[in-house]
Amino acid sequence: MPESAAPSPPPRRLRLGVGAAIVLALVVLSAAVGLGLMRGQAAPTESVPLATDAAAGGGSTGELYVHVLGAVEHPGLYVLDLDSRLVDAVAAAGGTTDDADLTAINLARVLADGEQIIVPTVGAVVDGPGAVAPSDDRVDLNTADQAALETLSRIGPALAERIIAWRDENGRFQSVDDLLAVPGIGEKLLAGIRDGVRV
Repeated sequence: MPESAAPSPPPRRLRLGVGAAIVLALVVLSAAVGLGLMRGQAAPTESVPLATDAAAGGGSTGELYVHVLGAVEHPGLYVLDLDSRLVDAVAAAGGTTDDADLTAINLARVLADGEQIIVPTVGAVVDGPGAVAPSDDRVDLNTADQAALETLSRIGPALAERIIAWRDENGRFQSVDDLLAVPGIGEKLLAGIRDGVRV
């Protein structure tokens, strides 16, 4: 007598694989970090393309190292693309914590290799717009506003405006000696303020 055919198993339900579940969780986490970064920030009204060598096909290559500290989820040293901005460094560090003061930093600022970024907490005392480390009270030539520059010996409103104009036209100061390219600043004046400034 022939054996009766075994009953076919009930159709299996499609289950979400472990890998797919991890990818889904990462997507949700990325969205949460993005929302956290944009919390309290006004949406940009217009995107203005930059006329750079990258647009002409040249493109910048390489990496830069930044040290991210303060009110971020994962403080540490990060390697980013050369054209990265502060928002990229904060995102690399896992986004900000709930007590981060995003009004105290410029998320759109272009980063420089070797810099240290401190995201302050709400209510923290910041030494000035160029503050990088609490122990360093020198004026940062790349981030200081006119009032901060005028705290330097023999730097009045006119010279402070020229320093900012030079920075706007030529980009970041690469060294303190770049001040010699600013009209009205010579070797003697630079020697008098050298110890009070940094890049």
